[in-house]
Amino acid sequence: MAAKPENAKDLAIIEQIRAEKPFHYIVQNLESTFGEPKLSPKSDALAMLIEIILSQATSDANSRRTFQNLKQQFKNWESVLAADESVIADAIRLGGLANQKAKVIKDLLKQLKEKHGKLSLKFIEKMPDEEARDFLQTFRGIGPKTVACTLLFALHKEIFPLDTHIFRIFKRMGVLPEKISDAKAHRLLDDLAPPGKFYSLHVNLIRLGRQICRPREPLCEKCPLIEYCDYGLTKI
Repeated sequence: MAAKPENAKDLAIIEQIRAEKPFHYIVQNLESTFGEPKLSPKSDALAMLIEIILSQATSDANSRRTFQNLKQQFKNWESVLAADESVIADAIRLGGLANQKAKVIKDLLKQLKEKHGKLSLKFIEKMPDEEARDFLQTFRGIGPKTVACTLLFALHKEIFPLDTHIFRIFKRMGVLPEKISDAKAHRLLDDLAPPGKFYSLHVNLIRLGRQICRPREPLCEKCPLIEYCDYGLTKI
């Protein structure tokens, strides 16, 4: 379910973007170029959340190995919570930023135990999408992208994650202003992404950013979204 615009001004902005940048065509053009990615089956939200924390600032391969190292060293999340941060950091050293990530994970587990009484996020699956997002954002060190990825990937909730590629693309297209907060950008895309296409749009925009709408020397002439791109139309 899309987020409710905060006020009439936000609603007007959303309607203007929808008129100028029709997202159903954006999704269609991306799928014609890259195919339609399919979500994996639902999974444990807490495990997904911790895996996403570990994925930050490292490669996918390193991230997977780091998560496996953590799971091998600790028999459950209770044992992670009981461990010193230094021990957690040693277990996740491969993925980089080990001390920082160990603190975030330890704090997350501590807060979850205090708020919910046990180390599980299974209960958020029954929450409305917005409520689940707002709940996860109460945890220190957990940003909008991490929350959105957890809810979309693990529970198939329609919360849209933005990464650096997607920010770059949407700023070039004129969907997002140059100066916008991370949280506000995520809420705006929750309204703009077509229902049922959150995952497809997320994955295909990342593919577009890596292959075509690159940080330097973007291949605008090959872009399937060129007709909706303010930047691209000045380059061809």
